[in-house]
Amino acid sequence: MLALGVVAISAIFAWSSAVAQVPPASPAPSTPPVVLTKPVTAEKLTGVDGFIQRWLLLEPIAANGLTDSIVQTTAKKEYFPGQFTAIPHDGDKVTVNGGELAWHAVDTKDYNINLYRFAESHGKKTSDVLFWAVTTVNSPKEMSGVRLAIGSNAASVWWVNGEEVVGIYGDRQTVIDDGVSKRLALKKGPNIVRAAIINGGGATDFCARFLGADDQPLKGLVVSVGEVHK
Repeated sequence: MLALGVVAISAIFAWSSAVAQVPPASPAPSTPPVVLTKPVTAEKLTGVDGFIQRWLLLEPIAANGLTDSIVQTTAKKEYFPGQFTAIPHDGDKVTVNGGELAWHAVDTKDYNINLYRFAESHGKKTSDVLFWAVTTVNSPKEMSGVRLAIGSNAASVWWVNGEEVVGIYGDRQTVIDDGVSKRLALKKGPNIVRAAIINGGGATDFCARFLGADDQPLKGLVVSVGEVHK
């Protein structure tokens, strides 16, 4: 009986050892959350909080440095023709440093545009890069005393109708209304908002909205980016 007991115990140890050597199953790969979608309507209204949730984004351009002077130089360097004047369309392409980059129309349900997910979804770098963003904000009437209020991770420079109105610098997190422009006027009809956002590393995103003369968010402005390719 003792011999049989020893054999049984040995068999149990051998089975336990074999089980221990089987590597654990790898966890199922996680799917990044969908934070940006293609517009499905011609226009999108700003909500009660006023955030602009529809933009044209250019695939990122290599860039680095977040100090005031470097950001200003980087943002104002001409990388492609019409950079400061043309209104791009979804699917348009430009050549930068010998490579082709595309513009993409995006919507978000959030207050911010997640540039990290945008770059990642197109197989592009997310660190040491410059993003260009453009949108058209249609105002039902001329409005004076308006401010553009923005936040970004990290530095950014902003233009309204071709005029530089605000910039924020350094390695920073996106904070709502982190940078606020001087008082400006929105024209009746289309107003072009343009931004250059530079990321050093890690997460990157931005948010923007207009504040009225009473410093409250302007809601119900019509935002459009032209025809979108399906």
